[in-house]
Amino acid sequence: MTEKNYNPEQGKQQTMKNESAKMKAEAPVKHDDKKTDGIKDEKKKTIVKKEIVKKDEAIANGISVPISTKDAIAICKFIKRKSIDKALADLDDVVHFKRAIPMVGEIPHRKGKGMMSGRYPIRAIGYFVTILKTLKANATVNGVEEPIIVEAVPNKASQPFGRGGIKRKRTHVKIRVVEKNKLKNKNKKGAKK
Repeated sequence: MTEKNYNPEQGKQQTMKNESAKMKAEAPVKHDDKKTDGIKDEKKKTIVKKEIVKKDEAIANGISVPISTKDAIAICKFIKRKSIDKALADLDDVVHFKRAIPMVGEIPHRKGKGMMSGRYPIRAIGYFVTILKTLKANATVNGVEEPIIVEAVPNKASQPFGRGGIKRKRTHVKIRVVEKNKLKNKNKKGAKK
């Protein structure tokens, strides 16, 4: 049995597709000498090749991250002046309860050298790990070798209302890294003045 075609336009579309395929197949192909092909390929290669501009710093921003600003302040102080890999390793220790993040206020005391009071903000650390991995990728793309975290700034973000009229916590986080040798040069210039 044959199926009925309820759409009369469908048959026209199929014939148009077949005609265009035939025209493409019948079109003559031009072949130039090998010498001209080589010149064209060289031009294409020079156009495609891009120069990577090396930069001195890399930045990663976390906008409206759903963590407490107080936790973000403590974590930023904890990771500042460290390399990205060292900061990630230290945060991993905190997640596994081997180390606590020092905090200010009426918070229970923790064991450890130079530790008075501290906590283990695991959920907040998860967001920081994501930002630090992004920062590491940005540093690689910008050509920053041996990046050191120079700036880690948390700021309060707008607090949207949640269910039941409760205000939710939001924080903006900006982390900036600079090359280690550039950092030493800046410190030497500041000491001379």
